[in-house]
Amino acid sequence: MGRSRSFRKSATNLSPRMVRDYVRTQLWPVPLIAIVASVVFAQWVTWLDHQLDDDMPPALSALLFGGGAAAARSLMEAIAASTVTVTSLTFSLTVVTLQLASSQYSPRLLRTFTSDRFVHNTLALFLATFAFSLTVLRTIRDNDEESTGFVPEIAVTLSFLLSLTTVIGLVLFLGHLSRQLRVERMLEDVHDDFTATIGGVTGGSKTPHIELDAPAGALDLPAGSSGFLVQVNEEALLQVAEQFDAVIVLRRPPGDFLVEGVPYAHATQRDGGHWTSDVAEQLRQAVEDSTTIGFERNSVQDIGFPVQQILDVAVRAISPSVNDPTTCVHALGHLSAGLSSLAREDQGHRMMTDSQGTLRVTIRRRTFAMLLELVVSQVCTYGMDDPRVARRLVDLIAETEHNDSGRHGEVSRQQRQRIARALSGSQLDPVDQQELLERCAAGM
Repeated sequence: MGRSRSFRKSATNLSPRMVRDYVRTQLWPVPLIAIVASVVFAQWVTWLDHQLDDDMPPALSALLFGGGAAAARSLMEAIAASTVTVTSLTFSLTVVTLQLASSQYSPRLLRTFTSDRFVHNTLALFLATFAFSLTVLRTIRDNDEESTGFVPEIAVTLSFLLSLTTVIGLVLFLGHLSRQLRVERMLEDVHDDFTATIGGVTGGSKTPHIELDAPAGALDLPAGSSGFLVQVNEEALLQVAEQFDAVIVLRRPPGDFLVEGVPYAHATQRDGGHWTSDVAEQLRQAVEDSTTIGFERNSVQDIGFPVQQILDVAVRAISPSVNDPTTCVHALGHLSAGLSSLAREDQGHRMMTDSQGTLRVTIRRRTFAMLLELVVSQVCTYGMDDPRVARRLVDLIAETEHNDSGRHGEVSRQQRQRIARALSGSQLDPVDQQELLERCAAGM
């Protein structure tokens, strides 16, 4: 009961960006809208056919379908049946693509495919054509003693044109799918997502140094359910802090997995007092309602998720079962570009103040130091026996140092030491090993 209540209440505080991300990563919204729109459009076109049935200009009539009711019915049935077949093929190809991406690269790359607008629009076109054809088909009537025959010439002609469009769409979809299966394209998509996330979470007041540990007497705020902290409604949390005259600190960043009942934040009264048990429970519930916990990470506020996606591709590429160091080198290049962009920002933990300038909310963020350590530790563990991978990792440190203007000098020095230790224990050729060790030492 506790878990379902948490999901339901937190969903009411989803930010517009969170809603857009949810809709963007689902396959059904765009096709569903297209189906409804096509049914309404088909009804309107058949009504227009009724209105112009006896007054059709000859020039227009010559361009429209000229067969009888039986021919029109056969054509519409053929269009509907073939469109369903093409749609089934498209879904099958999409599922196969998802399976390949999951098994060969990383299961966390599935969001990249499900958020592909080209796939959404292609499925919408096919299903809209099917729905339009069925809607028009039901309006075709034979001329007999009980009713006057009716053939919606405009609607049948539009159905024919839509069917031709679906054929073109299928060809374009196959070409698009072949491009999407390339690892370079997937890395580019995640890189763009990484850049967008950096722009979305690096604005505002931040500080790289702040005390996140709970002081004595602080009120612990436990997670209401288990799952990933996928979103923090910052404005709602600031209002809660002002309402209870509190200072709220979220010690876990978005993207961390929370366990129900385990504290992930704390609150203190600004004047050093204590809340009653009833007020404390209200505060806990209000903070819980200001966060969203789910079972799938996303990149709305979690800057570590795109890094993990690219890093998964890199680590899997250098696994003994794959042995593809080229892909790992390319992935490290994308990571270097993203981390360099992050290094240029004034990174730190999110701080929010009220209208009087009083600190009210602190939200922990994944900083440049945390992400650089994640990348270096993973590659040092799995890939230092390959000279190209080792050389690219050393280049990554040099490139990020070039872009951080000396703000993260100690962080870079520590990671250079980590790389040097990994190089010393690697199976590299002594010449390559000595060269890379000298490069590491030169930057310390």
